[in-house]
Amino acid sequence: MVGDDLTLLAIRYTPIMESWTLSRSIILENDVSQVTELNQFVQSVTEELQLDKALSRRIKLAVEEVAVNIMNYAYLADAKGQVKVEAMANDQRLRFILTDSGRAFDPTAVSRADTTLSVEDRPIGGLGILLVRNLMDSINYERIDGQNILKIEKKI
Repeated sequence: MVGDDLTLLAIRYTPIMESWTLSRSIILENDVSQVTELNQFVQSVTEELQLDKALSRRIKLAVEEVAVNIMNYAYLADAKGQVKVEAMANDQRLRFILTDSGRAFDPTAVSRADTTLSVEDRPIGGLGILLVRNLMDSINYERIDGQNILKIEKKI
């Protein structure tokens, strides 16, 4: 007697077509002196969405942390570069997309900083990424056509 099992699995990918009720962007030079302009941009977005002040501060801190790291580390010293910051929102989520053409760096691949270690025993770096992970609901990275694209998102 010959037995033969046949299993078929069919998967259909249906992308979600998101509708954003708010869409804004700003382009900054890779110079930390532009953080004030960045903060004003984020503040205007959170005010337009009528988010409470505590949530607005957390979001602003997360976006600033990512942008300052890009400004300080993505480009070689004295190299000119830009950081594009896009904000999109609907009634459920606020997403920021930060794009630069600096050196490739995937912050999502960095292991979580061990905050149980003493300051002397802890390696330098990683706390900013930990902060962003804790402040935001999701963080995603892609490298496309020579650009770093970091998406951070918060449920609102």
